[in-house]
Amino acid sequence: MQKRVEQIKSALRQVGEMRPGSLNQQWTVCGRPGCRCQDREHPQKHGPYYQLSYVHKGKSTTQFIQKQLAPLVRRQLKNFKTFKALTAEWVDLSLAIAKQKLAEDRQRLKALQKNRAD
Repeated sequence: MQKRVEQIKSALRQVGEMRPGSLNQQWTVCGRPGCRCQDREHPQKHGPYYQLSYVHKGKSTTQFIQKQLAPLVRRQLKNFKTFKALTAEWVDLSLAIAKQKLAEDRQRLKALQKNRAD
């Protein structure tokens, strides 16, 4: 388990830029009469537009992202998911290690107490 914790620490150093949230593609209809998006038979909506949404420190935020920057933001979102998964695994392993050490310490304490009684 300790070896895996060290692997996680090493992987975390490689994560890179990150940000929480999700990136959604949106298509819109404008209000201009006669626009291609208003065509009843073959509407062609405007877009895609990219919208980033996330919550940080309890505050919900939404912002539009330029099409050219969408790949960068996707990479940052993926890095954040990797970060979250690695840290969650680290916590799980740390709890298991702590539980194991506590059990070993209890056994040592029992053995000590038994030796003193003898």
